[in-house]
Amino acid sequence: MLSHEQISFFKTNGYLIVPGAMAEQQCKKVRELMWQVLPDNTTLQAGDPASQIGPFKTADETSDARHLRQGYRWLNRFLGVNPEVINLIYSESICAMAQQLLGGQLRQAVANGLPMGSYGNAWPGGPTDPATGNEGARGVYCTLPYGNKARDPDQCHTDGHPFQLGVVGLIDDCPEEGGGFKVWPKSHTRLYPTFALRYDQPRIPYYEHLPSYKGIVHSPEYLREVDKLNGEVTPVECWGKAGDIVFWHHRLAHMAGHNYSDTMRQAVLADFWTTDLDQFRATPAQGDMWRDWSVQVQLSGGDYSDELAEQQRL
Repeated sequence: MLSHEQISFFKTNGYLIVPGAMAEQQCKKVRELMWQVLPDNTTLQAGDPASQIGPFKTADETSDARHLRQGYRWLNRFLGVNPEVINLIYSESICAMAQQLLGGQLRQAVANGLPMGSYGNAWPGGPTDPATGNEGARGVYCTLPYGNKARDPDQCHTDGHPFQLGVVGLIDDCPEEGGGFKVWPKSHTRLYPTFALRYDQPRIPYYEHLPSYKGIVHSPEYLREVDKLNGEVTPVECWGKAGDIVFWHHRLAHMAGHNYSDTMRQAVLADFWTTDLDQFRATPAQGDMWRDWSVQVQLSGGDYSDELAEQQRL
């Protein structure tokens, strides 16, 4: 269970790293599942680190949103509904911690249900977020080592589909600059007022004869604030050991980290929300941003020790 101090840290900074929240043996099982679903003739091999340096060879690429292999990204969303993955990221202990933050009754993931990316693209060829029908976790997301790729600047964003609490769990060790999840501390409090809705976002549908505007609608205030965050705030990289997880607030600015190591970043991503989300998602983003979270979060003063801040890479 989370301590009062950990809850305070999450409220203030919008994220919380929890070491060792997933069993290492279960992480190993999920890693093995990832490799088992690759075609037999793929260049990428589990026992050959040199073969894992990106980008993907053209022959190994696929654009299927449920098992994407392109560039330096390997996203297996089919595994998001695999029972082993659901037992790993929606374990009793992780759900208990999520409920400490959210309160209410948590939505239940469905093993062997529909994976993210099955349908619901925002427009033809567009993103699978916001994907409708996702009944499990987002999936297992990997970032190949960049090799000789030139360094890119960090650029944050927020997610468009409605949920309340995100979680990223490392299923293998991830060193610094190894593609770990990156967060912009306290950005949730800066960005929340720039949204029209508390958990959802307005969208413009795609029309072939009117192609200029499509997808998520961002306010000018949001776009200005994101530019400021990129220029003013140093992101925190959530590197760590297999089994470590990071919780993050749904309006927190974040990105998938660049992988300048020689190790492939392997993580499972999932969302948490309560059964009340449908009532809350389209209400205005005004007033207390914590009013539908747990009493523990609402009453927290947001104070924490320097020791905890250091443990959180802050």
